[in-house]
Amino acid sequence: MTKRLTQLLCTLLALLLVLPAPLQANTCKGKFPNPITDIYWKGIFPLRIGPLNASFGQEDSGDKPSLLCACPAPAPLFIRIGIGVSFWEPARVSEVVKKPFCSPLLGGVTFGDFGVAQGTNDASGERKAMYHAHFYIYPLLAWMNLLTSITCLQPESFDMLYITELDPLWQDDELNILISPEAALFANPIAQAACGVDCAAATAGFPQDKLFWCSGCQGANYPMGGSSHHHTGGVESSTLLTQRMLTKMHKQLLARNTSTNAAMCQTQPAPIVMKNQYKLQMLYPIPATKGGIPGKGLNTFGRSTLLSGAGKEYPTREDFAYLIFRKRLCCAF
Repeated sequence: MTKRLTQLLCTLLALLLVLPAPLQANTCKGKFPNPITDIYWKGIFPLRIGPLNASFGQEDSGDKPSLLCACPAPAPLFIRIGIGVSFWEPARVSEVVKKPFCSPLLGGVTFGDFGVAQGTNDASGERKAMYHAHFYIYPLLAWMNLLTSITCLQPESFDMLYITELDPLWQDDELNILISPEAALFANPIAQAACGVDCAAATAGFPQDKLFWCSGCQGANYPMGGSSHHHTGGVESSTLLTQRMLTKMHKQLLARNTSTNAAMCQTQPAPIVMKNQYKLQMLYPIPATKGGIPGKGLNTFGRSTLLSGAGKEYPTREDFAYLIFRKRLCCAF
């Protein structure tokens, strides 16, 4: 019996040595977010109604609503008078995953077995990670019946808006130039050095919208693909790719301006990403329900993940999900 047990253990050890990767690396894991305990609900603040402001210590950016506003209306009124309102709406979710077609947001569902997105070394020998991303419509306020009496909220239902596994441009940096030829303008040391300014601004508050090619402390928004050069950790890379995904959504007019006075009556097309319009909260693997940097609430685009990412990553959890808060400025009737 002892001899057979020894042979069995030796066989199992040999199988582990010859397997190309750990079995758990190909396993899709996830968790359905609990809308009560896994959401940073303070993130909807500051809530402004005209000159009145309830902030609860949360950061704000962009235009501020006026007390009275007017929007076009059908006949016979033609004009409707309302009150200016602004708040931060949890409206989208981004998943950044190593295993293609894996959805941690849906409890670890895999839409197919297509292997693992492997990292490689670039020409300089530095580690480069490859991830896929999914972009969901996530109308959390409507589900929770919060602020639904305000006419600002658009009727939306849960849906997958974009999936990069079906996009060959996401998987090839050279093909990506087809939809972002402007990337060639920023492939120089001067443009990249400007991202240091964006990093400092984002860590202190909000990033610089004028530096739209930068992702602050995470690097560059271009190329708008799934490869993360100078990979140092999953939190930093997944934050970068979430920002790239939103940049791509704006480029393809699937994300709009919701935060300026021009968008008070109706959201407006915004082909250039509006970084100040968004904040991020990690939903998976560990919900960031206590905010990012102490006293700062949710993390803005490009903010350093040195503090907010601590303890949010471990070897068997290489997939990430982020709840995206967008600023909503509107004329409530």
